[in-house]
Amino acid sequence: MSAQPSKPSSSPDLMSVAMATPDPGMQREGLGLPALRIGLVGGLTAMLCCVGPTLLAMVGVASAATAYAWAETLYGSFAWAFRVFGFIVVSALVVVALRRRHRCTLRGLRAARRSLLVVVLIGGVTYGALDALTTWLGGVAVR
Repeated sequence: MSAQPSKPSSSPDLMSVAMATPDPGMQREGLGLPALRIGLVGGLTAMLCCVGPTLLAMVGVASAATAYAWAETLYGSFAWAFRVFGFIVVSALVVVALRRRHRCTLRGLRAARRSLLVVVLIGGVTYGALDALTTWLGGVAVR
């Protein structure tokens, strides 16, 4: 019995397929930053001074009057701290997203400027919507 030489496979090897397949994260909006999630988390973090007490009242842990008093105290005295914390959270999430894509450079920031604009817009809209909602709920609770 003679050994036959192996024929080259007509199917491509796994590594060449992996290298040719585009990264799905790179297909979405430039670098594919998760702009919606980052913006929502940033806006929610910046409004925790009012959203936290509101959620406590909605689930029944605190009364509406107590939640309103906490929200007034937190928003009146520490609103700037919550906004700064929201900015820090957004910045950290953007850095993590860019590092995962190996694009955490000035060139990567320039390439992602549309995504960054979307992050800022979604964060601002989220903050404004939650502010309007908690203000309305506070007015309902005081009546």
